[in-house]
Parts: sequence; C-alpha cells; structure tokens
Amino acid sequence: MKKIIESRKLLGVDKEVDLKELKTLYRNLMKDWHPDRFQDNHEAKLEAEEKSKAFIEAYHLLVSVAPETHAQQLEQYTEVITSSRMVDFQYKAQTLQINFVDGSSYEYFGVPKNIYIKLVNSDTPDRFGRRHIYHSYIYRKVSKAISA
Repeated sequence: MKKIIESRKLLGVDKEVDLKELKTLYRNLMKDWHPDRFQDNHEAKLEAEEKSKAFIEAYHLLVSVAPETHAQQLEQYTEVITSSRMVDFQYKAQTLQINFVDGSSYEYFGVPKNIYIKLVNSDTPDRFGRRHIYHSYIYRKVSKAISA
C-alpha cells in the first residue's frame, strides 16, 4: 500500500482518478520533465531523468491496480486463481507475491504479516489464498502466463 500511496502522491492524484485522467496527468508531467528539454543544463537533465523514471514507474503501478484494469482482466484473473495452483510466494514489506503454475505472478498490497504467517503454515495454501487473499487485497499482475 505504501508504494501505491507514494505513487499517487508523486503524480498528484487521489484514489478516485480514472485511467483517462491519470494518462493525461502523466503525459503532462512527462512533457514538463522530459530530459530532452534540459540539453543545456547537465544537472537539470540528470534530475529530469530521475523524475521521468519515477513518473513512469508510478504511472505503470497505478494503471495496474486501477479498477478499470481489473475489470478488463477479471476473467483471466478468475481463471488463474481458481484453476492454477501456487508454485511459491514471497513476502516483503506487506507485499505478497504469489507465483502460479501457469507462469502468472500477482502482487497483493497491504497484506498483514499475520496473514502471511497463516499462509505459510496452512496445509492447503491454495484454499487459504482463495478464502483470505485473492479478493481481500489490492493486487496487480506482475508477469504473464506462459503460452502453450
């Protein structure tokens, strides 16, 4: 969640921003901070490069967790979480990444440590995920399924 909040703050948007508005704000920021605008000033160009990278990362994160994106990918997400088993998972700073047999990986934000511990100790992690994780936390897809 911290990452999402920081991204919103960097781009100057709130939770309610839609994709069209987010894209417009992002493009305007990139126009203002594009490194090519600072050819005469090396320090300003370096600063613009850093800011541009931060804007790009923040934009892609916010697009990936947007309700519109989830709606577009709901069928595929439902297929993965119901028919593909977990291969493994990693937990860091309240972000849980789950990797599935089909090659898909999803990050879940704001997962409390006690939920992660229960997942680790669960006899059936797939069932635990379906009941307590998949529909309870903000998520984003971080890798695509392997094509057959």
